Amino acid sequence: MNLYLVLLVAYAVALTAVGLWIARLVRGSSDFFVAGRTLTAPLLFSTVLAANIGAGSTVGAAGLAFSDGISAWWWNGSAAIGSIALAFWVGPRIWTLAERHGFYTVGDFLEFRYGQSVRGAVSALIWVGTLAILAGQLIAGAAVLEVVADIPRTWGTIIGAFAMLVYFVAGGLLSSAWVNAVQLVVLLTGLLVAVPMVLARAGGLAGLAASGPPHFFDITYTTGPGSGFTLLAMLGPAFIISPGLLQKVYGAKNPRAVRMGVGVQALVLSLFAFIPVLLGMSARVLVPDVASPNLVLPTVLVEALPVWLGALALAAVFSAEVSTCDAILFMLATSLSQDLYKQFVNPRADDQTVLLVARLAAVAGGAIGVLLAIQLPTVIGALSIFYTLLGVSLFVPVLAGLYVGKAGTPEAFAAIVAGVSFVLAVQLSGLAGSAVWTNPNVGGLTAAFLAFVVVLVVRGATRK
Repeated sequence: MNLYLVLLVAYAVALTAVGLWIARLVRGSSDFFVAGRTLTAPLLFSTVLAANIGAGSTVGAAGLAFSDGISAWWWNGSAAIGSIALAFWVGPRIWTLAERHGFYTVGDFLEFRYGQSVRGAVSALIWVGTLAILAGQLIAGAAVLEVVADIPRTWGTIIGAFAMLVYFVAGGLLSSAWVNAVQLVVLLTGLLVAVPMVLARAGGLAGLAASGPPHFFDITYTTGPGSGFTLLAMLGPAFIISPGLLQKVYGAKNPRAVRMGVGVQALVLSLFAFIPVLLGMSARVLVPDVASPNLVLPTVLVEALPVWLGALALAAVFSAEVSTCDAILFMLATSLSQDLYKQFVNPRADDQTVLLVARLAAVAGGAIGVLLAIQLPTVIGALSIFYTLLGVSLFVPVLAGLYVGKAGTPEAFAAIVAGVSFVLAVQLSGLAGSAVWTNPNVGGLTAAFLAFVVVLVVRGATRK
């Protein structure tokens, strides 16, 4: 009998049961979309941290550390830096607007500031990018099942998708928040216990330094965009304005819960960032012949730990993937039902109809995510699509919407078109690199900002 598989299945069943039990409290779209705005600081802390620790944060970061060493810290570290801005500047301000005007989604805010056309354009972009990040999470979950039970990747992605679809479709944010709290306990316990044992097997930090390449302990090491400190340009902005995170902020009880919950989460995430990195670096010593970056983390946990502890650590990794998947489904469900269906297809839709469309959108998104996960090769490759698109299209319009009162629809569209166009041009031309003006994320954000400012100045001069 495969003990790893038995424990993972039992754990998945337990998570589903908790989610379904909480789902009985959902009475309408307010509970589904923003948990009735009842999330306390501890619940907000756990649901945001669980959402931020996903495939990239665990399987992806360990795969990067296997080759790049300690500089892979920037994957989670960049997210933590972005979370600080969300906690103290963006989050409380947008929560106040959400509570005052009844916002459920980021699209509600964008329409409030810029009009319905901007809402529609951004919602469509979110759908495209979000499907890529969902695929990344499913790839990571499938990698765990492939290592522990030799389950083919196709079936592994289907199993992972089913596990998170059941409880999310039933209960939305309300179910997710409570399930995430359970997942977080398992996640942190499993990996915190695993790290010292794996590190000891690899000979400690001295063993890593002796066996690894010269750059292994260089925090500034980078091989191009999507590596080392260049990750800050890709991930920092995305974790400030991510629709999934902002909608969790909408569910907070008050601005203090936002500051405390998201702020403490940022601190914990910056410390957690070392865990998958040390595991990936240890794998370079203990299992140097791993065939794929996706398999680095599950392989070292199986090979370097006793069965009982390896099973706990693998359950922790599986927790990370599932907890982030429900945050992604949240973006898919809300953007299609609230931002697209109700605004452009059926403006008179009642509360129960919108809720039904949200659930159907989650199911459809999960199915498409499975198909993409089967096609895309690596976790990092899939996630890079999402974070780049999210940052260059949303960062400038959201922040300007909060702080620049005179900005309108032309400025928002100019920023979105300029940012996305720059990224596409650099990627399609093959010029993407780590230098400032060839880095897709830095260049895209700069283009978006300049376009916004130019249109703002020209329109200001015209009005005079």
